[in-house]
Parts: sequence; structure tokens; C-alpha cells
Amino acid sequence: MAANAIEIRGLTKTYGSQGKSPAKQALTGVDLDIPQGSVFGLLGPNGAGKSTLINILAGLVVKTAGQVTIWGFDQDRNPRQSRASIGVMPQELNLDPFFTPRGALEVQAGLYGVPRAQRRSDEILRLIGLEDKAEAYARTLSGGMRRRLLLGKALVHHPHILVLDEPTAGVDIELRQMLWENVRKLNREGMTIILTTHYLEEAEEMCDEIAIINLGEVVARDSTANLLGRLDAKTMIIQPDGPVQILPEAPGLTVSRRDGGALEITYHSAETPAEAVLAAVHKAGISIRDVKTEQADLQDVFLDLTRSR
Repeated sequence: MAANAIEIRGLTKTYGSQGKSPAKQALTGVDLDIPQGSVFGLLGPNGAGKSTLINILAGLVVKTAGQVTIWGFDQDRNPRQSRASIGVMPQELNLDPFFTPRGALEVQAGLYGVPRAQRRSDEILRLIGLEDKAEAYARTLSGGMRRRLLLGKALVHHPHILVLDEPTAGVDIELRQMLWENVRKLNREGMTIILTTHYLEEAEEMCDEIAIINLGEVVARDSTANLLGRLDAKTMIIQPDGPVQILPEAPGLTVSRRDGGALEITYHSAETPAEAVLAAVHKAGISIRDVKTEQADLQDVFLDLTRSR
């Protein structure tokens, strides 16, 4: 078994034209490796191609060109094995309202050909916190409970890879914490997790590695730490001891005023040391009452990579 849970080469998807509408290129030659045992973030703006990529992995959309290997199985040569290796928790709440949670898990397991003796519906119900709702109709469940059930359905066939498509969109803090506890537990047990989210702080906290997709192409793919290191921009916030008449000046500094009289000084740490910033402040005759620094976060990296294309 290779070290990668998923290997993608030259993946292209073109949606055919209808009437006078031109064909749409959703993915353009995507190359991507997702390591086994990782929590991998798949980020991008709306319409970037994330959902198309996920649906191709899940076997719900037929690719136009390229190669996809899931857990060592080529998707074209071994479609059943590759599909059985991955479970997807979709963003949409697509549940049959007349099934109970236990019934929904049993039917899903049957669709994947899981023998009755190997099904673990009760174990999954405990994991997702729906043990006491096992026999309630799905239509009576709250939105948060339905989202938990979607996670359970994605786990019934013992997949090696779990895809979470915007799993915490619109959910409360308690459910979000429960979901991430479960994800961490599954990952510790060896499951590879692929996460798409618009909550960039979640990706920054949860993911080992991140790929950013824009306009159907992978524009960045690296460890979370290295991506954050791409923007070495820092901001120093100076709280002066009195009114500031002259703003500090020095090569590489961008200075602006904040509400309340504070100064915001932006600089690149690779080019300008903090000592040079403070020297410019003192040279301008400013007495410092307080100082703090702020670093770029994943949102800054995301915006920087996607706004320039």
C-alpha cells in the first residue's frame, strides 16, 4: 500500500454546453496527493471546483480526463473497491424522513454490501450521540441531529478515508465541538480525513496539510505551517503615550492610524527586523505606552492566493 490515501493526476472535468451556454471547465489538470493518516484541508472560494472534485472521488460525477487512485485502487479499473474505500458526509441534509437513524444506517450498510454480522449501527449511533434517538423518525430530528446522522451514514462501510464537505456550516458550537472530537478520534485510529470548510480557523487548527483550489486549479498545496509562512507580513500595533504628530518613516514600513490613536505598522520580517521598526518609532519622537504584534493567518494566505488570479 502506497503512502498516499489518494493520488490524482491530470484530473479534468468539463460540463457540456446546453443550448447557447458554453461548456464549463470545472477542473483543469489537477494533480494532488493526500497522505494516509492525515487531516487534509481542501479550500477554495465558491465555484472553485471543490464539490466537483469531491463528487468525482465519491463516484457521483464522471471525470472528463485524468487518473484517480483511492487507497491503491484505480477508479477506472477497480471502481467498486475505490468507492468502498471512501465515505462522504455531504453538505446537504439528504435524509429519508421516514427512516429511523438505526434504519438509515442499516439501509446504507446494505447498499455497500456490508454483511449483517459486520454491521455496527449501535456503535456508530453511540459515536454520533444518537443512541437515544435510534428509533425516532428522521423527520423529528433537529438539524444538528440530522447532520450527525449524515456522519454516521458515511461510516457504515468502514471506509479508510472520510470526506467532510462543509460539516459545520450553520451548526451550533456544541455540535461543532462534538464533531471535531469524533474526527480527531477517527484520525487517531488511522482514518484519513479530507475537510472542506469556509471556516478558515477550523482548517488552521485541524489540518496537517492544505490544498487551495481556485478556478479549477490547485494554486497551493503544502503543510499548514508552510502555507502560513508564505506570508511573512507582520503588523506591529503601537499605543503611543500621547498624540502623534509625525508618523514613523523607514524603508519597508506601511504606517496608518487606528481608532483610539494607535499606530498600525505593517512590515515583512524577512526584510525588516522588529528593531528597525521600533527605531523608526523612536526617531519620530513617539513614546511607547504599549506594543503588540500580529501575524498573518490562513485567511490572509487564502485571500492572497485567490485574489490575484
